[in-house]
Amino acid sequence: MTNPMTLTVAERIEDRGNIIRLRLTGDALPPVTAGAHLDLYLPELDLWRQYSLCSDPAETGQFEIGVLKDPASRGGSEAVHRLAVPGASFTVEGPRNHFPLEESAAKTVLLGGGIGITPMIAMAHRLHALGRDFTLHYSTRSEEVTAFLDLLEDAPFADRVAFHFDDGAVGQKLDLARDLPAPDAATHLYVCGPQGFMDWVIGAAEAAGHATANVHREYFSADVDVTGDSFEVEAAVSGITVTVGPEDTIAKALAKAGVKIEVKCEEGVCGTCVTDVIEGGIDHRDQFLTEEEREEGEMICACCSRASGKRLVLDI
Repeated sequence: MTNPMTLTVAERIEDRGNIIRLRLTGDALPPVTAGAHLDLYLPELDLWRQYSLCSDPAETGQFEIGVLKDPASRGGSEAVHRLAVPGASFTVEGPRNHFPLEESAAKTVLLGGGIGITPMIAMAHRLHALGRDFTLHYSTRSEEVTAFLDLLEDAPFADRVAFHFDDGAVGQKLDLARDLPAPDAATHLYVCGPQGFMDWVIGAAEAAGHATANVHREYFSADVDVTGDSFEVEAAVSGITVTVGPEDTIAKALAKAGVKIEVKCEEGVCGTCVTDVIEGGIDHRDQFLTEEEREEGEMICACCSRASGKRLVLDI
């Protein structure tokens, strides 16, 4: 856990598509790398929510994020839209980076869908500063709901940005057969957006021959089924064994017994709850761990994943 900071909303911009752009300021802000996010605490809901930084990583003294008001959310985005007025303060942790940029890549392709554009903007700033070869593809339903449009049209890398609107002419829509480069060990792809968009891009890229390790992804939300058969979890360090019921999660079952695993997203996308596994098979349901980490079977996202058998032993 990083030390919490108190950040103040210095500016709020009402953008298209039910998205607000927030500029946050505070004392002695830590440095930022492209792809990083902030954990923002909402005390009235006792929830943490993660928001990617979209500002230029070279900027100091402020952080910028974009927040979509999502009617399908569990209340976090609505609360941010309601509470994040100029002068308001929030408890924030970070920045953390689970989506780092490979700065030595010979060619980089950034693909953002909807609000998933936010980390791509920060990456584009960094790649431009480094003089790297890159392209930024930004897909939305319509130009009328395209946030950050003015910022990207005026950016120093505007000639590297391609906009794709679902309701636009066929020729301008994202065509992965056309818009993805040929696979190469020095070419890296980055994708963020709604799960369907990401699954489509990742599937097409890997089918075209891009190495899984070169197709970087960050899910900001995911549909996850946390239910299943009951199983036992032993917390080896704490000396406590609990039963995780059909509607329960590992983190919640352990919390009831006094063993706390920090949880933030509750959807297996942020990695906060990753816990070491000593023994037992894992039914991975997260979007955070890599395929290699899943195959090793040594870590589990305790907020959503389950045992594949009757028992797990955790190093906690």
